[in-house]
Amino acid sequence: MSAYDHRSPGLPLAGALVGAAAVGYLLPGLAGAWPALRAPLGIEDRTASGRGYALTFDDGPHAQGTPAMLEILALANVRATFFLVGEQVRRNPSLAAEIVAAGHGVGLHCHRHRNLLRLTPRQLREDLARARELIETHAGVSPTLYRPPYGLLSAPALRLAYERGWRTLLWSHWGRDWDARATPESICARVTDGASEGAVLLLHDADDYSAADSWRRTARALPRVLETLAGRGLQSSMP
Repeated sequence: MSAYDHRSPGLPLAGALVGAAAVGYLLPGLAGAWPALRAPLGIEDRTASGRGYALTFDDGPHAQGTPAMLEILALANVRATFFLVGEQVRRNPSLAAEIVAAGHGVGLHCHRHRNLLRLTPRQLREDLARARELIETHAGVSPTLYRPPYGLLSAPALRLAYERGWRTLLWSHWGRDWDARATPESICARVTDGASEGAVLLLHDADDYSAADSWRRTARALPRVLETLAGRGLQSSMP
């Protein structure tokens, strides 16, 4: 016999409310895998103008990877946006300033590269506050773009970004360059596949949270990526 008494409607209602709260908390995290969820949640994955393409790099600055990308970008006269990790800015403070001095944009990624769904709201606030402080101190600018680690958002993260006036930006195309199985050819093919006006492309300039030396494959792929996009008549744009 069931222990549930139909005269106690609060029990199923409470269960429904708990379930709805859980869905609401986790829903932003699904936006990375389900692009259709992004716009209703205020999550962007296209350039604001809808024109050109925005090249973005996550996980730096990296002592070797970031300078390698900056050199290639300078030769091609292409601007990009680097989503910085606070603990990496602390390790490589001069590179944060170098990114900005070279005309590129910076965004806020995190302080420690962790899954936000495993953080309490307080841990999240502290993490982003530390990252923002380090970026402002060493890059000399206050970031207005936000992208969480792994592209996984939580409801508190999305709410905090809204309160701070940050644009939450994911991507429309990625190279999966963090994967140990990636090659320069696969990276180029993936990140440019179907890329057109308004595309936001994701690559990585660091290997601290991915396969060892993955940034080297990205650096070898990058000139080909830029050539492919230019061949389609696309111009680099800021997000």
